[in-house]
Amino acid sequence: MSDKGDAPLKNFPIVCVGGSAGGLDAYIRLLQNLPADMGVAIVIVNHITMMPTQLHEVLPRFTTMPVDLITERLLIQPNRVFIIPANRDLHIDNGEFRLMPISRPRGWPDVITVFLRSLTEYWDGKLVAVIVSGYGGDGAAALCGIQEVGGITIAQKPDSATQPDMPESAIDSGCIDFILSPEEIAKKIVRIARAEA
Repeated sequence: MSDKGDAPLKNFPIVCVGGSAGGLDAYIRLLQNLPADMGVAIVIVNHITMMPTQLHEVLPRFTTMPVDLITERLLIQPNRVFIIPANRDLHIDNGEFRLMPISRPRGWPDVITVFLRSLTEYWDGKLVAVIVSGYGGDGAAALCGIQEVGGITIAQKPDSATQPDMPESAIDSGCIDFILSPEEIAKKIVRIARAEA
């Protein structure tokens, strides 16, 4: 499959990193160990919804990749880090991000699950789902679907997480390929990007 003209390239890997409480530590440790030219888009889906995110202001200190707060119809591109805005569900369509009103405004949000399910339906490239530190079990319900479309699923090693609930829920789903520390996750992503898996 080749994209010609001005059609956007839509067959590079997307790595969705889902986290919540304690996720910042994991995001930093991950980004510090990822090269900027892997040809992969990193999408950080942080499910804390009560306040505007500041990740797009904090994380550029730890990576040379551009870090963008996602806006409606933003084009997904490799070698960039994308951050979900607060209080929105995230979808993709035709190689662009789509923002929707959050489907669960009360209780535990499921923004990671929502985005992962959108990826399985609408993304042509390789998928990697990474679940890191956080409360609750957001993301776990979508992991078997990621595997079913040939994607790779990774959970942060619970003893390396500030809050192990989310990684443990992911592991309990029975659909996790690898259980690794953030530094080991970075090495695995590099191997996946180079098709060494």
